[in-house]
Amino acid sequence: MSKKHRKEHHEEHADETWLIPYADLLTLLLALFIVLYAMSSTDSKKFQDMSKAFNIAFSSGVGVLEQSAVISNANQFEDTTESKRHKENADMSKQENIEALKKKEQEDLEKLKKQVDNYIKSNGLTTQLDTKLNQSQLTITISDSSLFAPGSAKVKPESRKLAVEISSMLQKYPDYQVEVSGHTDNVPINNAEFESNWDLSSMRALRFLDILLLNKNLDPHLFSTIGYGEYHPVAKNSTVEGRSKNRRVEVSIMRKYTDTTNTTVVSASAAADKK
Repeated sequence: MSKKHRKEHHEEHADETWLIPYADLLTLLLALFIVLYAMSSTDSKKFQDMSKAFNIAFSSGVGVLEQSAVISNANQFEDTTESKRHKENADMSKQENIEALKKKEQEDLEKLKKQVDNYIKSNGLTTQLDTKLNQSQLTITISDSSLFAPGSAKVKPESRKLAVEISSMLQKYPDYQVEVSGHTDNVPINNAEFESNWDLSSMRALRFLDILLLNKNLDPHLFSTIGYGEYHPVAKNSTVEGRSKNRRVEVSIMRKYTDTTNTTVVSASAAADKK
């Protein structure tokens, strides 16, 4: 018996690719209903978190059902941003505070300089005293001839009033470091009291400081002395006038807020003038 070849009918299946977007749509609708329900019983903070989660999810491709992780990331981002904002505000506030202190310092030193200048002018001391305000300090320069006898470190009795007057001015500005420095010319000294210009300059600075600190309103912790000998001249030692300028005592009121760039420039130009 011959076999009948029956043609089997294969049923064609309909295209089911539409199920994928349909399932996604249902998932989104379910998430939307959950959010709407949550909004009815949540506080504003949770709502903001949820809003951030959806914004990030829809813009970055993260699944909505992973929103807990997204919320956590959003909170971390917000905390980081807030921390950065606080740091920037703190830095700005600190800088503004420093600028205010710099301004106050400048006003203090200008006022002190004016007081010393008025004292110099009213007492006819223009040839013996000088003041200079730069980026690092206010310097009061006193000629050695107005303070000491030649080769001596003992302050003349008539010059003690000058030291007392300067100390009275300094007590109005009690928070500044003060350095008293002694300087000589390059003529060697070798006597029973001093072996070198180092010794002479150091002792002159110390003896002048002794008188300043008789004022008990001054804090000794803020004062220091140094002797430079002949090695910080302001004029040439080849002339009598130059050597006279180099023999001096300087009272330097140091800035607390300095511009190091400008200070370097001033020092360089000053060094050039000495050559």
